[in-house]
Amino acid sequence: MKQQGVTIWLTGLSGAGKSSITRILGKKLSDGGYSTEVLDGDVVRTNLTKGLGFSKEDRDTNIRRIGFVADLLTRHGVIVIVSAISPYRDIRNEVRAKIGNFVEVFVNAPLDVCENRDVKGLYKRARSGEIRFFTGIDDPYENPLNPEIECRTDLETLEESVDKVWQKLREMGYIAKS
Repeated sequence: MKQQGVTIWLTGLSGAGKSSITRILGKKLSDGGYSTEVLDGDVVRTNLTKGLGFSKEDRDTNIRRIGFVADLLTRHGVIVIVSAISPYRDIRNEVRAKIGNFVEVFVNAPLDVCENRDVKGLYKRARSGEIRFFTGIDDPYENPLNPEIECRTDLETLEESVDKVWQKLREMGYIAKS
């Protein structure tokens, strides 16, 4: 059976668990023989969108560029996992409409949980005013209204979150049911 491309878009606050879910899901898909590519927000900012700041306009440009690459890969039968905060609902919806085969995963954890998980100290720096326009502190995060999947990483294990995504991909026909 030929693999159908899809973009799995993980969105949520910094520290919510997007990268952890992405890492395990990507390995599980690769181990299953699926052609998979990961577009991690931090890696993309270092390479593809270097020089962009954190204004709404720059964030939207960043997400559009990630969406452009995800669309190209998806059209060529790749399962693309995007792990990016992508805080604004309108731009996520724009990218969804462009790509078509799109599964939105809301990686949801309360702000205080994300702050407690913050190994880089970004939230502390944002609260002190050292970092401006930090999502969840002085810049908004707009929760998805109808994500295909919501992973409550404060209430479920990493394995449970990954399994939710896996089961939804099966249900939607992107991966085999066997």
